[in-house]
Amino acid sequence: MAHKIIVTGGCGYIGSHTAIELIKSGFNVVIFDDFSNSSKKTIERIYQITGTAPTLINVDLKDADETHKAFLAHYDAEGVIHFAAHKAVGESVEKPLMYYKNNLYSLLNTLESQSNLNINKFIFSSSATVYGTPETLPITEENETQRPFSPYGNTKKMAEEILDDFTKSNKSFSAISLRYFNPIGAHESGKIGELPNGIPNNLMPYITQTAAGIREKLMVYGNDYPTKDGTPIRDYIHVIDLAKAHVIAIKRLINNKQETSLEFFNLGTGIGYSVLDVIHTFESATKCKLNYEITERRDGDVPQLYASTDLAKVKLGWTATKNLEDMISSSWTWEQNLRNENN
Repeated sequence: MAHKIIVTGGCGYIGSHTAIELIKSGFNVVIFDDFSNSSKKTIERIYQITGTAPTLINVDLKDADETHKAFLAHYDAEGVIHFAAHKAVGESVEKPLMYYKNNLYSLLNTLESQSNLNINKFIFSSSATVYGTPETLPITEENETQRPFSPYGNTKKMAEEILDDFTKSNKSFSAISLRYFNPIGAHESGKIGELPNGIPNNLMPYITQTAAGIREKLMVYGNDYPTKDGTPIRDYIHVIDLAKAHVIAIKRLINNKQETSLEFFNLGTGIGYSVLDVIHTFESATKCKLNYEITERRDGDVPQLYASTDLAKVKLGWTATKNLEDMISSSWTWEQNLRNENN
């Protein structure tokens, strides 16, 4: 029997790529999603890539009763990979209560429902934002977490604190929190990638949509940061590398290899690129000139974030394999395919 894994938010960007890697690794995947920032078409795309359609449950995880019913139907699952959350920094600053309600209620209802059914393995989709403005770089897991600037980041920090308390109180429950840096890129097939609703909040879809003529111009939020060119520096990681780390992490829990009931791992490349680095690399790789404008800083952004990934390499045997050009080229292929579909 294949191990059954529930993937919440599995039709979203990172969730869908992780579902593909889980299926390729022989797992039976069940997706819980409410399609607040995703599409049901994703299931068909996963099927086209893998030859297997994951089971899909349309469920609002903010609703405790709905969540319980969904889990009850899959009581035999071995673990949960939890992606379901709103994720836009800027939007969270404008709508903090929406972010706290969605991201924390969905987590609490998921943990309660799964633990009631003894589904005691949990992978959490966290973020480098939990480090706030780091005092030292690169960031290791030993860096203290701080109050992030954005409500989005704070939901991730609060979620980790909830997991810490919960794993201490429930000795049979084990969890891994994966702290992502900046996921970009798309599946090599060009059939699946990042598809935000409305105006993108993340850099890469904003770039590709501008290059495709969907957006008039790309806004660069600030060029007065204390960095080499004044624009923020981030550690960009290919979504496929990220997805593969989730498969390794859930296997670690299934095989009882974890060393503590709650473990934390940074997922990045360890290389920092500025916003202008990414823009210029995109222009070079695709031969597309981008229309961009420097504007004021955006609330919630910090000057520099890049990772030390030594712990993930040693404990998980994982390391990122794809470079910035791979990330950009796959993103552009996905964007072009999407536009061809819609024409």
